Amino acid sequence: MLDLLPDLFDDYSGQLQLAQPLFTDYGGNTIFSGEIVTVSCFNDNSKVKELVATNGTGKVMVVDGKASLTRALLGDMLAKQAVSNGWQAIVINGCIRDAGTIATLPLAVKALGCNPIKTEKLGLGEINQPISFAGLDFTAGQFIYGDANGLAISEKKLMLK
Repeated sequence: MLDLLPDLFDDYSGQLQLAQPLFTDYGGNTIFSGEIVTVSCFNDNSKVKELVATNGTGKVMVVDGKASLTRALLGDMLAKQAVSNGWQAIVINGCIRDAGTIATLPLAVKALGCNPIKTEKLGLGEINQPISFAGLDFTAGQFIYGDANGLAISEKKLMLK
């Protein structure tokens, strides 16, 4: 399968909300779906680091970095750990770094852009609190779907017919 969202919108248009087209695909995978786990942080990826160390099977990390373009919230080492722990994807309202390496990993990654500067680790941020960006409100436990066509969310898990 090369596309997911067109088929989902054909079958479930009333149950999906489409994100504004702000993101670039960086990971080795572009098609993904899973249960949302949220992170809210600003120029500190401590909570991202904490979560990639946990079991992410069937889950997608959605990170609100407050659209900051001054620091990278995900790099190659955290992305590799996410792969090792089964995360399906990471969506970042902010930047990544190590884009060349991340492109080789079997992980979907969507972000606003790249910045080679890492964050400080101050332990700041929140996990599984409601966040909003790209015209959507993301809540832990919702489901998210992505491919090269964009990003969408639903309240419950949807299956292709």
